[in-house]
Amino acid sequence: MIDRATIDKIMDATNIVDVVGEFVTLRKAGVNYKGLCPFHDDTTPSFMVSPSKQICKCFACGEGGTAINFLMKHEQITYPEALRWLAKKYNIEIQEKELTDEEKQQQSDRESMFIVNEWARLYFQDILKNDPDGIAIGKQYFRSRGIRDDIVEKFCLGFALPQRDALAKAALKAGYQAEFLEKTGLCIKNEKGIYDRYAGRVIFPWLNVSGKVVAFGGRLLDARTKGVQQKYVNSPDSEIYHKDHELYGLFQAKKAIAKEDRVYMVEGYTDVIAMHQSGIENVVANSGTALSVYQIKLLRRFTQNITLLYDGDEAGIHAAMRGTDMLLAEGMNIKVLLLPDGDDPDSFAKKHSAQELKDYIEKNQTDFITFKTRLTVENVTDPVKRSEAISGIVKSISVIPDQILRSTYLSELSQRMGIKEQTLLNSMNGMIRKDLEEKEKERERNQGDRSLDSDSNAVNQGPVPLIPNTLTPDSEVEELIIKSIIRDGEKVIFEHVEMDDGTFIDLTVAQYVNYDLGQDNIHFHHELYNQILEEAVAHSGEPDFKAETYFMHHPDVNISSLAARLAIDTHQLGKSFQLKEREGGLRQHVLHLVLDLRMDIVEKRLKELKAEMRQVGSDMERIKALMEEFKETQELRNALAQQLGNDLVG
Repeated sequence: MIDRATIDKIMDATNIVDVVGEFVTLRKAGVNYKGLCPFHDDTTPSFMVSPSKQICKCFACGEGGTAINFLMKHEQITYPEALRWLAKKYNIEIQEKELTDEEKQQQSDRESMFIVNEWARLYFQDILKNDPDGIAIGKQYFRSRGIRDDIVEKFCLGFALPQRDALAKAALKAGYQAEFLEKTGLCIKNEKGIYDRYAGRVIFPWLNVSGKVVAFGGRLLDARTKGVQQKYVNSPDSEIYHKDHELYGLFQAKKAIAKEDRVYMVEGYTDVIAMHQSGIENVVANSGTALSVYQIKLLRRFTQNITLLYDGDEAGIHAAMRGTDMLLAEGMNIKVLLLPDGDDPDSFAKKHSAQELKDYIEKNQTDFITFKTRLTVENVTDPVKRSEAISGIVKSISVIPDQILRSTYLSELSQRMGIKEQTLLNSMNGMIRKDLEEKEKERERNQGDRSLDSDSNAVNQGPVPLIPNTLTPDSEVEELIIKSIIRDGEKVIFEHVEMDDGTFIDLTVAQYVNYDLGQDNIHFHHELYNQILEEAVAHSGEPDFKAETYFMHHPDVNISSLAARLAIDTHQLGKSFQLKEREGGLRQHVLHLVLDLRMDIVEKRLKELKAEMRQVGSDMERIKALMEEFKETQELRNALAQQLGNDLVG
């Protein structure tokens, strides 16, 4: 458990712009910040962050909340984990009790796998630094590759002992379960027992965008790679790692990517490391996997500008070609640079200073039109092959979502190829129509499977904390009342009110709502609302109580999430979303809401009475009683309507 004082200390230190900025590239927009929403396929910045209110909200999909809510949703972590994340970021010490065996057993598989991976990272690093074999073999290997000690530390590089069960024995001795050693892919189990996947290899940990270890890559040492096809062994897919969802080096590169507004994509671990060592940090690798839409969307949170930086050999050309259309379709601006024959980013970076490398890239990178033209069209004399190559480039242009950019590229291609722009335009429009038709057919084929797919996706995403963003009140008025309590619950709206016992008190918003509804024992349909009202009343007498701050930082994540959502709806996060001042002031607003709630209750009862009278049959005595109640309820409804129709002065 984390005590309340520590939670308050963490929340006081937290800056939501810093937290969201770890995962989303934010641009200043007036007094606020905006960026691409990480919770849906956002193409125009709709995610707003308010530093003054310490809240965020996407005005497209509705996701948002406090820094805690953002971390829980984005990282799929629990409330205590989000607090620990923030405490670590702001160097706040947390004193917690030791987990019992029963509590350890109750932790989810996902959490356990992260814990095991973090232990393994530290284990591999310790072997590299302190074990004789680690120093003589592992550290010597990195030094032979020219990798400095500070870069070894930055990328958490390590070494696995040659013994096939060294890690397994150490992990089991430390109390970690064989089940999770196998699930993470650290170990492999067969009929003979459990053994290490990476024995005798240097280790490259994969950190996700928030810095958690999700996987490992292990490389055979140079002396053992002769005649061996598989130099690298990587973690298998698991609950916490999907190779097409992650990018090596993104955690270390994300700040530089946002700062430079560009990312360099290379092929392997050592390419990333060598460029960092040369002073270029905005670089990531997909490490042998075909570039995926997931990876592109991950990058697009930080920048839309990407340079593909590959070897000039056949494999490098193929790697550059295969991801181009996918990048264009996701709205990325592409540059391509193939290094001179015999060089990869690793070897090239070692030969040049950081400035020389930057200058070379700037001078020699080309747009994808130039790249594809040089590769597929130039020096091709066969009319059929030339036509096919040009059509391939037009096809690439056709997937670009921005119409103006498509037109610009098409005009450039027309000038390069000496082909009328209208001819190319007709061809491209035909491709776009065909693509739309195919997508429509695919949509129709998959329509029957949507619900199944949706359920499957929900399972694959792992456990998601209960956050009432989709909470639907039985009455919209109930939510509006709770919104007023969260926003203004501590504010006095009636002064010197005489109570039944002859005493005089001041009534805050929360106290008035509680008093008025309590006269008729009216409760909210949602227990969460009743709890919020009860706590607001209990704290109303405290001099430093501010309802909005209290509920947004509430230890119950359901309450803090709801409070953040309702607070966001009432605050201006941008000029397009300015809230009109409430007419008549706060007191009039609250009085109307309470009357509206009473009206809702009365209207509902009238409908129930009508339905009951239709079904009562020939029981005249029961009919008479229902009619009397219906008449009384109508009179009450009319009195409420009259009050609502008049100017209320309290």
